[in-house]
Amino acid sequence: MQLSVIILNYNVRYFLEVCVLSVQKAIQNIDAEIIVIDNHSSDDSCAMMKTKFPNIKLIENKENYGFPKGNNIAVNEAKGEFICILNPDTIVAEDTFVKILNFVTLSAVEVPNSQLSAGIIGCKLIDGSGQFLPESKRGIPTPWVAFTKVFGLYKWFPKSSLFNKYYAQHLDKNQTGNVEILVGAFMIMKRELYNEVGGFDENCFMYSDDIDLSYMVLQTGKANYYYHDTTVIHFKGESTVRDEKYMKRFQEAMNYFYRKHFKKSYFFSFMMKMGSIFFSFVKKYQAEKPAKSSPDSYVLISSKLDLKDKLSKELQKNIQLATIENGKVVFSQTISEHEKTEIIFDCSYCSFKEALIFMEQNAKRFTFKFLIKENGYLIGSNSSNDRGEIIFI
Repeated sequence: MQLSVIILNYNVRYFLEVCVLSVQKAIQNIDAEIIVIDNHSSDDSCAMMKTKFPNIKLIENKENYGFPKGNNIAVNEAKGEFICILNPDTIVAEDTFVKILNFVTLSAVEVPNSQLSAGIIGCKLIDGSGQFLPESKRGIPTPWVAFTKVFGLYKWFPKSSLFNKYYAQHLDKNQTGNVEILVGAFMIMKRELYNEVGGFDENCFMYSDDIDLSYMVLQTGKANYYYHDTTVIHFKGESTVRDEKYMKRFQEAMNYFYRKHFKKSYFFSFMMKMGSIFFSFVKKYQAEKPAKSSPDSYVLISSKLDLKDKLSKELQKNIQLATIENGKVVFSQTISEHEKTEIIFDCSYCSFKEALIFMEQNAKRFTFKFLIKENGYLIGSNSSNDRGEIIFI
């Protein structure tokens, strides 16, 4: 078997369903399996999997073991030569896995002595609003790198090698190349290498585990790569709300990583503490911001007039219909620049890849939702800091 896609779920039933639907389409031409492992969710995630995806392997944990242990359990059951660690609040394009596996194979052939095929491969991640997620590619968070992140120096000097290491800004988001750290929302690597380095460190409940795994792979002499030519949505705010409890766990996780791999540093601990205070201040400011207003208008990308009429009644808004011709979205009328417009992708009409391309190209122009079946629901997220929205139809 070529690939095992491992999805660790915790209480994100509807996002999990969309994720699995997208993965099923993406592995149609690959000898692959999907393994969903549930960390004792209190919603009906497991019931949904058994009903809608009875042929997919489901592992039900009796408690929440956290990200590292949960994934390690699933990898032990995997059969693929490669594994993909994938968050449940993601959507992959139909050709994501084919492209990355081809990239790994061809690179190994073209550069016989390269260690690329044994390293970790990540890809371009965007949030639910279509915005690029800079954590798609990162550097090792040394005390100095942490300092540049906490105080935003990487924003002021993005071209300087002294300040731009946290988000690996030596690489443009549309440029494939070597990076040190990749994000656990999407990682592809050889299962043999995963086991060689011991998998995710179970002493860390979550947050620094992907940094730790990336670093351990680097220690073997292999290379980690960011691959830009495929895009994956990471809604990001679903599995964990970014509140003060999140920041405390993140601080503890980063301190654990640094103690494990480097000597104890009071400067690093101070930087993490400063980051925690700064984060709390930002969250307080965000909480005081007024609630976002609903869209003024909607555009449904579909060929179904009856579906447009149905959604118009459900959303109590006039909905414009748009179609896809030669890979491009064609609107039936001009979109006003002064209105807040939300795009609805009919997933039975357009591909996930077409949707992702459009989102990237129009990230600041529209907001987005995915329609999952005519009698199902709309799902999406306009912010990577908060939980997304599910509208039942």
